[in-house]
Amino acid sequence: MSTGHVRRCAARRFPSSFWTGLTLVAGAVFVAACADDGEPRSASMSPAMSPDEVAALHDRLLTIDTHDDIPFDFATDSVDAYDGDRQVSITKMEDGGLDVGFFIVYVGQTERTPENMERARERAIQKFEAIHRMTSRYPDFIELAYTADDVERIVADGKLCAAIGIENGFVIGRDLGLLRTYHDMGARYITLAHGGHNDIADSATPRESLGDDPEGEHRGISVFGETVIAEMNRIGIMVDVSHISKAAMMDAVRLSRAPVIASHSSTRALADHPRNLDDEQLRALAENGGVVQIVALGDYVKVQPPEGGSPATVTDFVDHIDHAVDVAGLDHVGISSDFDGGGGVVGWNDASETLNVTAELVLRGYTEAEIAQLWGGNTLRVWREAERVAAELQAGG
Repeated sequence: MSTGHVRRCAARRFPSSFWTGLTLVAGAVFVAACADDGEPRSASMSPAMSPDEVAALHDRLLTIDTHDDIPFDFATDSVDAYDGDRQVSITKMEDGGLDVGFFIVYVGQTERTPENMERARERAIQKFEAIHRMTSRYPDFIELAYTADDVERIVADGKLCAAIGIENGFVIGRDLGLLRTYHDMGARYITLAHGGHNDIADSATPRESLGDDPEGEHRGISVFGETVIAEMNRIGIMVDVSHISKAAMMDAVRLSRAPVIASHSSTRALADHPRNLDDEQLRALAENGGVVQIVALGDYVKVQPPEGGSPATVTDFVDHIDHAVDVAGLDHVGISSDFDGGGGVVGWNDASETLNVTAELVLRGYTEAEIAQLWGGNTLRVWREAERVAAELQAGG
């Protein structure tokens, strides 16, 4: 959705890569994006847009990146959240017109001992504290959102917005009560697993070093995982199916009473990587009402041949958006970067280059309303659905 808000930065600073590879012509540009059946997704003769016009369109959008990683010492004197040498900082978000970032509480998978589970909980709390530290240090620039309505209010007030996602349900251990603890601290989605199986779900990337069965430990979601999803639905935490196996993902969309997200995945049809979603998964996600946030991580955008090849670009990235739109539908696609966690493609390699994604979408013939859905509207819809389902369940529905 377009909000008509005014960003804090009055003067747009165009990144050097803006319009690289784009040809502006006087008159009109014919744009056609073909679906799998050979028919164009959209085709129109539309006036060419100048960089200023595209920047103005971008400024009217509410832009959400659903996956930005942080270190444990984030927002300290050693890791500056305001203007540090990172892919995502407050200044880079402002320069690129990125309104909202989901900052990630990630803890890696280790052997599932009581001691390691307690350590994972402690490490998760450290990252929550780091995100809160950022918003406390820079309250005039960025604020933490706890609800979808908060997001729109914060951005309308001219601030950047932070939200929180957890990457790896391992931080729950076997304690369902921690879900409420993490929700109270701001977590609004949880990626059920990461690299390696856990007690909730099988991973798309089993780890031999952990003794993982490559065929899956639970053959999908575990019995405990079913209770985790039910409790996430009850308290209003979105279920994130990125990183989990196909069987687990298909279980999750069946089990969840609220729409799910795939917070940082691309399409397997274009890049055959186990972390990506195939067309059957995309259709299942759409039937569930969920959203796949296509991720700008090079290896998931463009699988390189053994001899190497050219790096993935923002054009390759938007190819995945096109494919997901063709298969799942426009209502079920969003955008993510995985910045500071391995993400970035040529043309969108940090938050200051966010405008380039919008420029490429304009070039493909997406309308402003469609781009608004991709950048934020679809994610906010699922967030609101999670809130609605939670209220209904808490009321005994």
